[in-house]
Amino acid sequence: MTSKLKSYFPMIRTQEEILKEIRENRKLSYIFDSWEEKRRQEFLDSCSGVKGVKLLYDSFFKAVVDPERDPERLSGLLTLILEKKVRVVSVLPHEGGRITPRTLVVMDIIVQLRDGSLTTVEVQRYGYAFPGQRAACYLADMLLRQYRQKRDEAAAKKKRMSYKAIKPVYTIVLYEQSPGEFGRFPHKYIHRFSQCSDTGLEMELLEKYVFIALDNFKNIIQNRGIRNRLEAWLAFLCMDEPEWILRIIEKYPRFRVMYEEVYEMCRNLERVMEMYSKELLELDEGTVQYMIDEMQEHINEQAEQLRGKDEQLSEQAEQLRGKDEQLSEQAGQLNEQAEQLRGKDEQLSKQAGQINEQAEQLRGKEKQLSEQTEKLNEQAEQLKNAYAQIEEMKRKLEELQGLTFLSESNI
Repeated sequence: MTSKLKSYFPMIRTQEEILKEIRENRKLSYIFDSWEEKRRQEFLDSCSGVKGVKLLYDSFFKAVVDPERDPERLSGLLTLILEKKVRVVSVLPHEGGRITPRTLVVMDIIVQLRDGSLTTVEVQRYGYAFPGQRAACYLADMLLRQYRQKRDEAAAKKKRMSYKAIKPVYTIVLYEQSPGEFGRFPHKYIHRFSQCSDTGLEMELLEKYVFIALDNFKNIIQNRGIRNRLEAWLAFLCMDEPEWILRIIEKYPRFRVMYEEVYEMCRNLERVMEMYSKELLELDEGTVQYMIDEMQEHINEQAEQLRGKDEQLSEQAEQLRGKDEQLSEQAGQLNEQAEQLRGKDEQLSKQAGQINEQAEQLRGKEKQLSEQTEKLNEQAEQLKNAYAQIEEMKRKLEELQGLTFLSESNI
């Protein structure tokens, strides 16, 4: 496969040339054949310029950005990340009892700055669960390390240690695949943390954090390109497509020197293959450990959820028992009320029977009254007729009396 980078970096060899050298060396051939097919092709692509070298791997990063050989490179990167001028003066060895498991870290370096501050730069292939808590513990470990150093220096000089001598400590974590929390901010790739007061009181607190989500960074620059030197550094570290390598060196030519050093390293196959084997072993162990940790976190979460649900169910069962007792009491009360209602119903039935009898009697009396009323009406009619007859008789009597009076007068 033709390399797009060979015209810029003539030292790049073809895959055929690389394979020929490997097959002519029994040791290299044994190492190469021990890798999976995917890893063999990845190695050939990187060394032949078909793709870029994985510069986030510990060995390659330290070879190119070696603060002991060229402190200006790492100083420049830290200046951009910390947003203040810094200078690396020394690299510190790791002490025993590391808090961060090495299997999940693909690069880790601790440096001391000119002002006495300590800075750790760490690259994680996969983001840990609880990244804030882990980073805080790691930073606290560095702060205690600095305290012990200052204490011992003061004791050696037979002086009293001053806490003013304790300088800030920085932890810078670059994630190839960031933890889930960072997914809530897909348009942000760098997050800086420091402690501050809620009242406005200013006090120098020493713990500083910078988290860089390289997966978010890659998605962001795909659409808009590189805008500044910090983004050029991050692209240099995590972008291995030849097109992006060419963009970087065309816009920021100083990176070309570092790429040249990388491809010069690739000409020393024995050294590069040993470095690559070491990185693959650690990456494989890291992947397994990450899966174990993820599974354990998942199991812990499920166990916690189950405990919560068990407590809820216990509370609900207790509530149901209480409701059952209430319902039993209510059922007893309802039974008593039903019994009382049945008694009242019998009384009402008896009263209804009595009322029906009285109604029947009233209907009989009403009939009698109707008959009596008819008789009275007939008697009234008869009396009326009799009265009319009497009136008629009185009228006739008066007429007779009148005739009689006239007769007597004539006589």
